[in-house]
Amino acid sequence: MKSALAIQCLPKHTGSKEEGYALVDAAIAVIANSGLPYTVCPFETVVEGPLDELLHILAQAHKAVLEAGAPGVTSYIKLFSAPDLGSTQEKLAKYR
Repeated sequence: MKSALAIQCLPKHTGSKEEGYALVDAAIAVIANSGLPYTVCPFETVVEGPLDELLHILAQAHKAVLEAGAPGVTSYIKLFSAPDLGSTQEKLAKYR
């Protein structure tokens, strides 16, 4: 069964905007290195694949922000699974 996970890792930080972006980049790198299809959006990143893999990626992305130096991180997720789940690209094609 295919699943889609939208994840937003929000680091706690008091530095510059660029420093905050770098912390978020650590989470996106985990997703990019997973080999699964993903789309980076302004507020979240959507990744598609098997449920167990997505849950593992979620944990690794959350930890990556802490390992990158954030004193704390809050991760918000949306998770959907269905046998006939369409891809992100399919859903967005007419808008691009």
